[in-house]
Amino acid sequence: MVVVQRRQAVIMGVFAVQTTLFGSTGTSVSRLGFGSMGLRGPRTWGVRCVDEVQSERVLQAVLDAGINLLDTAPDYGLAEERIGRYLRHRRSQFLLATKCGCDPLQHADHLEVRHTWTAAVIRGNLEASLRRLQTDCIDILQFHGGDADTLQQAGLIDLLQSFRQQGKIRWLGISSALPHLPALLQLQVFDTVQVPWSCLAPQHADCIADAAARGCGLIIRGGIAQGGPDAEIQRPQWNDIWQQAKLDELLPPDTTRAQFILRCTLSNPQHHSVIVGTASLEHLAENVAAAAAGPLPREILQQVTQRVAAVLAQPVPHP
Repeated sequence: MVVVQRRQAVIMGVFAVQTTLFGSTGTSVSRLGFGSMGLRGPRTWGVRCVDEVQSERVLQAVLDAGINLLDTAPDYGLAEERIGRYLRHRRSQFLLATKCGCDPLQHADHLEVRHTWTAAVIRGNLEASLRRLQTDCIDILQFHGGDADTLQQAGLIDLLQSFRQQGKIRWLGISSALPHLPALLQLQVFDTVQVPWSCLAPQHADCIADAAARGCGLIIRGGIAQGGPDAEIQRPQWNDIWQQAKLDELLPPDTTRAQFILRCTLSNPQHHSVIVGTASLEHLAENVAAAAAGPLPREILQQVTQRVAAVLAQPVPHP
């Protein structure tokens, strides 16, 4: 264990995560970001539960690696509270992104994630997040879903703009997906956009190009395809695309499948920050190393795009 921890420290000490201009915000963001869902704690969901000691180790290592974007949400159990507890003394070192529209219900053994689009819920989310995160300003407050008509008719966009005027938030964001994302982008009110993309799931490429053209800061989630074919929790849909596209043939030497997928995502300069969640120091070190390796060669990226497109174009078999 000691040897592994030393190796991780060396990796994160040697490799500095690159930064880029974050859309039209005027600030820089690390190309690799951190998603905090894995720090959600007990009585939530999933098979993993991280204790306080490991949560602190991971959060400190994230900042030590040069990652300066942390994404969280009221839906993520203890994640906001843990970020506030362990990183309040380093608040100036990172951009803090959380979400609103979250109306989670805690049951005895699990957390039920619900979204409610009212001013009372949005105000409650902001007040609770500021308290849990132990900060007086959130850099990015993102709608956690929602559609353009609902957000407008409920006056919630105006509400977020009033939060900005009060100095409680810096930028308005949206974390969304098809089919709602195109109409949300047309509102032209969001400074940042969080959207799913990976080489195995490229369906949002047009939305990403649209958001980039509007000067939005682009946050990519799912950029490692939830770990890819070697993930602890297997997802057959990603495995099937990987196998059918024969992507093992394109792996560079000494590169894992997960690192390859992450490097594909980071190879697009429109992807300002790719948030990857983990509760493992070993996985964090692997992600930092993949980011430091830089973009994949253009010919490999073209092969990946063509092969995956051919697989996705195949008709879906009927049962």
